Amino acid sequence: MKILQPPGWAAPRGYVNGVAAPGTPVFVAGQIGWNGQCQWESDDLVAQVRQALLNVRAVLAEAGARPEHVVRMTWYLVDRREYLARAKEIGAVYRDVIGSYAVAMTAVQVAALIEERAKVEIEVTAVLP
Repeated sequence: MKILQPPGWAAPRGYVNGVAAPGTPVFVAGQIGWNGQCQWESDDLVAQVRQALLNVRAVLAEAGARPEHVVRMTWYLVDRREYLARAKEIGAVYRDVIGSYAVAMTAVQVAALIEERAKVEIEVTAVLP
């Protein structure tokens, strides 16, 4: 995997600007904070982030992929302010579940997610070498 960082650009914090990776792409649909039986265990944002990331890992495993194969993530959040206020907790959960891999990330606030209790949805692209 090659990190794409244009010369003279400031280094991003917590993500990378781009990634080039040869191999087999794996696309993971948006995962939300309910468990594998589509049951909610928490309405807390950080707990939902943890569960969504665990769901991502489970889907990746079905393709023989691991978190270090992830090259892109898109996060959809219903509350930008809560996300920013809890960024340290979310970062700790991310490192615990995914690791500290170089990933091209996008995070956007949305008006709502399809599942009413969902506070976050995370979709992922991975590349198997």
